[in-house]
Amino acid sequence: MLFDLDGTLLDHDRAAAEAIVRAFPDADAAWLVPRWTDLGEAAIERYLAGELDFAGQRRARIGTLARELGLGTWDDARADAWFAGYTTLYEAAWRPYPDAVPAVEALAAEGLRLGVITNGDVRQQRSKLVGIGLAGRLPHLTASSEVGWAKPAPEIFRSACAGLGLAPGAVAYVGDRLLTDAQGAAAAGLTGIWLDRSDGPAQGAPDVVRITGLDALPRLIAGMA
Repeated sequence: MLFDLDGTLLDHDRAAAEAIVRAFPDADAAWLVPRWTDLGEAAIERYLAGELDFAGQRRARIGTLARELGLGTWDDARADAWFAGYTTLYEAAWRPYPDAVPAVEALAAEGLRLGVITNGDVRQQRSKLVGIGLAGRLPHLTASSEVGWAKPAPEIFRSACAGLGLAPGAVAYVGDRLLTDAQGAAAAGLTGIWLDRSDGPAQGAPDVVRITGLDALPRLIAGMA
């Protein structure tokens, strides 16, 4: 059983929102939080595409935001110094979703081989698992920065399965993004499970299984055995 990390196990959006509001307490939070989210998603896409390195995507995010806040143009040194402080705030806000630890514990108790597939820097993603107390339960970490492929590329899913010593058809993968996670996994031959935490109406996704919380996983996986 493999998991996505941000948005599935770790509440990244809440942590990032808390950190950016603390970093700019005088800004309008109603504008600041969604704008920071948009800048982050755009920068990460460029990082995964190889247009920016990890430091570069960070500089792009804060550089744009600083200009929009009327703080002028920041050089790399200022951007890096700011991001170091922001990272401290972000890490302090790391929390697992309430259903994450119980679900992982239940699956571990069943003797399943467990791991994570994540698009991101392996060092930071490993630190997140340690920070939310799941590193010991999820020993197999496959990160795009190490393997050279990013979700939804089938190679990253198959690399993770090889790390478990299992064929893709014997592995299930759960993530919060329908296309990138669940359908990407299904296209690579895994059982794709879409974690849809939204309050909206259910959307059709015939090639994957949809759940609304990780607490559904143990029974779901037991039914697949």
